[in-house]
Amino acid sequence: MLAYINGRLEMKMTGYVVIDVGGLGYKVFMTETGIEKLGNIGETVKVHTYYRVMEDDISIFGFNTLEELKMFELLISVSGIGAKTAINMLSSCEPTDFAIAVISEDVNTLKQLPGIGLKSAQRIILELKDKIKKEEQIEELNKASKGEKSKVKVAIENNEKFDEAIAALQVLGYNKREIEKAFEKMDTKDLSTEDLIRKGLGILGK
Repeated sequence: MLAYINGRLEMKMTGYVVIDVGGLGYKVFMTETGIEKLGNIGETVKVHTYYRVMEDDISIFGFNTLEELKMFELLISVSGIGAKTAINMLSSCEPTDFAIAVISEDVNTLKQLPGIGLKSAQRIILELKDKIKKEEQIEELNKASKGEKSKVKVAIENNEKFDEAIAALQVLGYNKREIEKAFEKMDTKDLSTEDLIRKGLGILGK
């Protein structure tokens, strides 16, 4: 298994690069954006890699950051999402934006990615939402000493507030869709779970 490749950049082609390591040229498939960011021909470069072995093919996929690699691994774990589709999605969406879209169940944002329709977007949310939350929890433990708080962590917290408020309002007899419509009518920024419930009741009771 190759964790990364560090060597001299020999070629930049459409969809892949060639990196020389000790006289061996590794063909590494990358996004066009990733290729642009990599550096100039002749420079020493480092790419994080995913090594895929199939019955009729062995391929290396390269990424500028570990976050991009993690997003790729998450995407290909979804049923129906192949490596080509995952690479195309990476070309159009930053890992943080993708994670936030999944956590907030933003189907419309996911549908705008290449090769993704309504059913694929829904499947991505269903299969990855919990996984991304767990990955983020690990990341936050590593950041705790620095006092940092990522955008993804904020999205997780907001999502949990909404889930709790929706559950509480459902107990009172309202259905999820009408609750969501009520939330769309209010400015939910900085609202606590209790605020969401109280304001939601005010709208739903009219």
